[in-house]
This record gives sequence, C-alpha cells and structure tokens, in this order.
Amino acid sequence: MDYQKYVTQRAKDIEISTIRYFFNMVNEVEGAISLCIGEPDFTTPAHINQAAVEALKQGHTFYTPNAGLLELRQEISKYLENRYKIGYNPETEIIVTIGASQAIDVVIRTLVEQGDEVLIPQPSFVAYKPCTILAGGKPVYVPTYQEDDFALRADILEKYITDRTKLLILPYPNNPTGAVMTKEALEELAPIIKKYDLIVAADEIYSELTYGVNHTPFAGIPDMWERTVTINGFSKSYAMTGWRLGYVAAPEGLTKEMLKVHQYNVTCAATMGQYAAIEALRNGDADIVNMRMEYDKRRKFLYESLSNMGLDCFEPKGAFYVFPSIKKTGLSSEEFAQRLLWEGKVAVVPGSSFGENGQGFVRMAYATSMENLEEAVQRIRAFLNKL
Repeated sequence: MDYQKYVTQRAKDIEISTIRYFFNMVNEVEGAISLCIGEPDFTTPAHINQAAVEALKQGHTFYTPNAGLLELRQEISKYLENRYKIGYNPETEIIVTIGASQAIDVVIRTLVEQGDEVLIPQPSFVAYKPCTILAGGKPVYVPTYQEDDFALRADILEKYITDRTKLLILPYPNNPTGAVMTKEALEELAPIIKKYDLIVAADEIYSELTYGVNHTPFAGIPDMWERTVTINGFSKSYAMTGWRLGYVAAPEGLTKEMLKVHQYNVTCAATMGQYAAIEALRNGDADIVNMRMEYDKRRKFLYESLSNMGLDCFEPKGAFYVFPSIKKTGLSSEEFAQRLLWEGKVAVVPGSSFGENGQGFVRMAYATSMENLEEAVQRIRAFLNKL
C-alpha cells in the first residue's frame, strides 16, 4: 500500500534529527564514547524525586488545570521575578508545558500562519525549523559567526526581515555553540524588533548554565516584555530531562491563545511531575550551583584540550557544548563526524545539523563524566594525528 499519498507535504518536508542519527550509531561501534546528546549525566536530585513520590502517595494522579497547577505557576512567577526581575501573573501569563520542546511548538503554532516568515539564527537547535514548517510558516535563517562569538548582530538581522516576517527565535544561551548574548547586544536588537513590529520567542532553557557571565532575559530589555514569549523549563538546570516539564511566560493577550493550542494538544503536564517541579524551584538552588560548577570544570578542560590540539575553538560561555571548527582538516562536518566515530570511537554531531552556517564545525557535549571526556580527548588527538 502506498502510504506516501496519505502523508502531508509538511511532514515530508521535515527530517529526522541528525543528532539522534549519530547517537543511535554509537551502539554500532563497540566501546565508543558519545558526546552527542545534550542531556545532563546527573540524576534528578533525590529531594525532587521524593516530592513526586509523595504526590503519588497522596493521590495526586488526576488532571491539573490546563495551564498547570496554580501553585507551580506561582513558583515560576517568583523564580522569574527573583532571578531575572521580570514579572508575570501566575494566573493568566504562565503555561506549564511538556518540556520546552512542546512550548516551542505551541508558540509557533499559535503565532505563525501560512506563509509567515520565522527568523531563526544559525547555528541553532534543530526543532525550530520543523516546527515552523509544520505550522505552515517559512523558516528564514539568519547567520551568526565565530568572529562575533556566535551572537546575533542587529545589522545582520535587519537584512533578513521582510513584510512577511512575524516571529524571531532568540535561542540564547545557544545550542550548539554555547554562545550567550550580552545585555548590550540584546539592547541593540530591541529597536529592530520594535521597528518591524515583531514578536520574539526567547528560548532560555539554558539560562542557569552560564559561566563567568550572567544571563540577561530578553523580556527584561526595555520595551521588550510586551513583545516577548519566554520559553524555559526544568530539563537542563535541574537534570529533569525525562520529566518533560517546561513553561511559557508571556503577556495574557498571547497566553490565552496559546492555552487553547496547548489544551487540545496535551491537556496538561503530568501531575506528579508538576509537584516535583515545585520542589525544584523551592529547594533546588544548591543543586543548580553544584552541577554548574562541575560543568564549568568540564567546559574548561574540553575547550583547552581542543585548542591545544590546534583546533580553532570558540570559548563557550553557556549551555554544555563546545563547537570547534574542523575546517583545517579539509573534511566536511559529516565526514569528520563519521570518521571520528568509526576510526576514533568518539561520537560528535556535525555542525551542519544545526544549519548551513554550522558546516565546518562539530558539536561536542560535555554533559558526561570527566573520565569519559579525558578518554575522548585522547582518542580525538590520536585521530587528528592520523589525518
């Protein structure tokens, strides 16, 4: 039976993530070390797990409101106010989602109509493009460059805006580059956003994972709160990837529409997980600090090791990725990643997976043990010496 005739063109136009492709290939190479997946190697802190267990014991196994437990939304509101000085009404301006991934989908599907253009900085997370296509929008890629520390420049951004542009994705701290945007750099974007009457989806899932710099939320930039949808979650900062908990925070005029898309899509996030998230926000600050300190050690080790090998490597200031240039090898990103896996037994992700502007780079995640990183570095060095 020809099932392809039943499948929408939008579904055909998107592809399986290359990240997962290389991650799955690791199983085919005995003894390979994976630096592919951006997932904390820490388990969820015990007190957060226990909060979910207690919720189950107390019979909290029913639906919550579509937007999530009010108690959780209140804690998210307090967190955003205390940490970043941005205020949201927990009753009307926050929605708890199934991870930041669902938040991205809800935001784009709510705001983007057929033919609308969505500006996506490159390199960046792989989900923005397919979510835009599935919503009927057109992805428009705005390049960022190593010489600018992979920050989005206002003068370059403006060149890609047309009368069909509606939404800008602002993914900082950035996956895959580890780049952050300074307050000054974000302020330079604001007049452009206002001039062309755009909405910004600020994906700030790595906001707690910055090193030597502080995260500046785009909603905190003057006159940008009313134009910003803040996307965040619990996966990276609290090592809660499998819990699938995120949230959006935005003006009520936007959240009331996003809530409709959310409720018909998933109804609500898992109840016991929401109680775990409450505990994370109330008592998880020390966990964040401890994990961030460990990530920072790994970051410095991997960055310095790659630089000492002669690879041109931008020093990341956020997330848990290093994005070295491999152009000097003469190999494409795909060739380098394939050969490193089969010949060096180290799995990395081709930079081209994150957009054309990532060609000539590879992404390495340091969300793994120092022991694995030390062995991976030795293997990478040996591989490079053989080229």
